Amino acid sequence: MQTRREFLKTGVIGAGGILLGGLAADASLRAAALGASDKIRVGIIGFSDRCRSSLIPALLSHADALGFEIVAVSDIWKLRREEAESYFLKNYNIKVKTFPNNEALYESGMCDAVIISTADFQHAIHLCEAVEAGLDAYCEKPLAETMADARRVLKAVNQSGRVVQIGSQRRSAPNYQAAYEFINSGKFGPIRMVEMSWNVNQPQRWRRPELVAQCREEDTDWKRFLCNRPYEPWDPRKYLEYRLFWPYSSGIPGQWMSHQIDTVHWFSGLSHPRSVAAGGGIYQWKDGRRNFDTFTAVMDYGPADMSDGFQVLYTSRFTNSAGGVKELYFSNGGTLNLDTNEVSASGGLKAKDASKMGLEANLLESFKLPEVKVETAANTGGDKMTNLHMRNWMECVRARKVATNAPVLAGYNHSIATMMANAAARTGMIVTFDEKRQEILAGGKPFQPFKY
Repeated sequence: MQTRREFLKTGVIGAGGILLGGLAADASLRAAALGASDKIRVGIIGFSDRCRSSLIPALLSHADALGFEIVAVSDIWKLRREEAESYFLKNYNIKVKTFPNNEALYESGMCDAVIISTADFQHAIHLCEAVEAGLDAYCEKPLAETMADARRVLKAVNQSGRVVQIGSQRRSAPNYQAAYEFINSGKFGPIRMVEMSWNVNQPQRWRRPELVAQCREEDTDWKRFLCNRPYEPWDPRKYLEYRLFWPYSSGIPGQWMSHQIDTVHWFSGLSHPRSVAAGGGIYQWKDGRRNFDTFTAVMDYGPADMSDGFQVLYTSRFTNSAGGVKELYFSNGGTLNLDTNEVSASGGLKAKDASKMGLEANLLESFKLPEVKVETAANTGGDKMTNLHMRNWMECVRARKVATNAPVLAGYNHSIATMMANAAARTGMIVTFDEKRQEILAGGKPFQPFKY
């Protein structure tokens, strides 16, 4: 007869995954039994900088009103577990229980929901673990960095019925919601071009030299960290500075493009590009990183029959911060600027030019969107957005409403776009998407992510 632990091990999916048949039913029953007065118990999966600076404060700011509490932290690094205990006690007078891995946390039965803030490539795997254990989840972006992981997590979430919010917090910001409503009212006219940039000049960005010096293999679990990635010998830089190293992160596409390209999908109703050409290089910060410090992608969007469409130009650099974060949408009638939060007639068709072709002027009326500004110095684009986004998830969990502002399909779609851009830059080929197989094609063949 199987022991409980042996049974749990037979549910493992993917290298480093855990999936938990018996616990799923237990957690589903717990969730169904929650009443309006019951506390929803939250676990933290990955005690990251992002989690402590934004996600935890956002949740706790609404916890009393919505009946939530943080009770546990799972992190495979001993130092992070110790930091978590100190952080919660000092800042919130909360005593949390810490776990050395997610399996132990889920076996405990302590949690109804989790916040996932682990390394980029782990998000999909850890979200699968959470929903198959029967828990609701707030999961940071990018959702996935390979199509195999993306397909798996989309299926797992859809089959689970759990309440999932992907950390694309623009979808909860009033200025982006107003922009969506305006574009979809038809008053903007068809989108014809989008220009996006995310520029910083920060040598320290995604670097953790002091922590790297403190990180020892015996204090963590390197094999669990690698999950389903090809084995490499222990390297504390890849563990802590993973955003610089493919295949643990695509860097610029996964971290920054994922936020901005999500708005293109949201505003246009399109799921992913028709094709992508991209390039990048390590031009300034030659510090051993594998991911580009300068990146440009040109993406074609529109229906498969090519009857309509528009282009997206995406640029990002670590080497010069001029321009900061920009998101500009252009129609024939003018411009929607999500940096200044205004709609204007800038660039629209003027009467003197229209009359030459027997047309009428096409100029938008100017107006301001609600003010929520994105800052390049922040990892997230503003705590207000995160706060609103977290509250939306918490309200949906409480109401058992699966349709959050950023559902799993939004994460799946932004992942396709960022993966296409990453594949185009690494192969030097035009990249397309095979709808039938749900596969990224580089030069007409499936992209093999671990070759690059």
